[in-house]
Amino acid sequence: MGIHLAKQVQAKRLSMNWSQKTLSERSGVSFGVLKKFERTGKISLESLLKIAMTLGVLENFKDLFKETPLEHFSSLDDLMKDKTRKRGRQ
Repeated sequence: MGIHLAKQVQAKRLSMNWSQKTLSERSGVSFGVLKKFERTGKISLESLLKIAMTLGVLENFKDLFKETPLEHFSSLDDLMKDKTRKRGRQ
């Protein structure tokens, strides 16, 4: 998954005609971290969000862990059958 995301970031960067150095300077993420990310897909969340903001795609993160709205359920029975975990075990 990480490498797929890295390739999407790389494609967006290239579509803007930016070098890794340019994105690094504009985002505040070190050149080495950016280079490693595009090669391996590994990066901290903070650095990824800085890159997303710089590339203008930060808005895409807002629905990442969005809860299912109640309108999704057609009846009370469907809502009661929902087995979404409400708490962790440990």
